[in-house]
Amino acid sequence: MAWRHSSREHIQNDEKKRMMMTLINAGTPVGIVAELDGGPVGWCSVAPRETYRKLSRQQDDTETGIWSIVCFYVPRALRGGGLASALLDAAIDHAFARGARIVEAYPVDEAAPSYRFMGFRDIFVARGFHEIGAAGTRRHVMRLSR
Repeated sequence: MAWRHSSREHIQNDEKKRMMMTLINAGTPVGIVAELDGGPVGWCSVAPRETYRKLSRQQDDTETGIWSIVCFYVPRALRGGGLASALLDAAIDHAFARGARIVEAYPVDEAAPSYRFMGFRDIFVARGFHEIGAAGTRRHVMRLSR
């Protein structure tokens, strides 16, 4: 919920869960879940950009058809095994299948000390994303069009 609209900065976990369920119950796209052996093992938050709060200073809110990828969750025990890459591929397909014109992401370089949950720049470059700017000092704003 960190990148979702909220009037309060700090929200307790139970409130975050309630807010997420409200979005889901309203039919708002929120992301995709990876499963292994019938259980959830990963997450990627991918949804129309307007369902998030402002993600970069240069963001032009008059643009339409943009879906944003804002975070990944891969359990430590599964990191390095390709799950983040598989989630990214699925998130891209998910967004374009639902009408995205552009998929936008905000990854960091692997050496970055923070925002690592937003993914690493190299896996986006490998899929044809190109950089259009920066969001703060660490995050790259990258786009993919089809």
